[in-house]
Amino acid sequence: MKRSEINAAIQYAKAIMIKHRFYLPKFAHYDLAEWKASSVCGRQEILQAHLGWDVTDFNLGNFTKCGLTLFTLRNQSPDNQKMYAEKIMVVQEQQITPMHYHWKKMEDIINRGGGDLMVRLYKRHPQTDLLDEEAELNVAIDGQYINLPAGGTVCLQPGQSICLPPMLYHSFWAEQGVVLAGEVSMANDDLTDNRFLEPLGRFSNIEEDEKPIHLLCSDYQQYL
Repeated sequence: MKRSEINAAIQYAKAIMIKHRFYLPKFAHYDLAEWKASSVCGRQEILQAHLGWDVTDFNLGNFTKCGLTLFTLRNQSPDNQKMYAEKIMVVQEQQITPMHYHWKKMEDIINRGGGDLMVRLYKRHPQTDLLDEEAELNVAIDGQYINLPAGGTVCLQPGQSICLPPMLYHSFWAEQGVVLAGEVSMANDDLTDNRFLEPLGRFSNIEEDEKPIHLLCSDYQQYL
């Protein structure tokens, strides 16, 4: 993914958040000079917990079709006692986050505003670790359980949320407009806790065609 694409995605996400009056912490707006000027002690938890911007095309090379822009607001680190995490995500219309599950993490995905957030679900087949195309599902939408067939799709309108337990395959995208989506979950580990149905990269390989306007959480080790 080109750095210019990442910069544009961040600018777009910031505009969507302003539209929905969702406010980010100050470090979300740091440029590289401000990062380097900040105290090491003051930013330690940010770095250790991988807080901050995250833009990915899953190394598929078509961000508009398959990608996601996220900002991690809080998460567990070696030095804190947090057992939880929170993210805010911008899901563009028809932009797919590929089918995946988490081995450990339970999460609520929330439509914070905009269009409809579409979530497709499958159980994991216990023998193959692939999609179970026959097993029905029972999932909670705002605390009320509903039954779905294998591969069923839930439409979350603004204000609605779904609870996804560990090892439940899910994919999502937006319809009828861009969605500002929230995630409240158990502690998040994007390095080891994502199992994608198709082999792909969680973090993009970056072509540095221009300077970053803001660092990604995956940039910290390189730049700081």
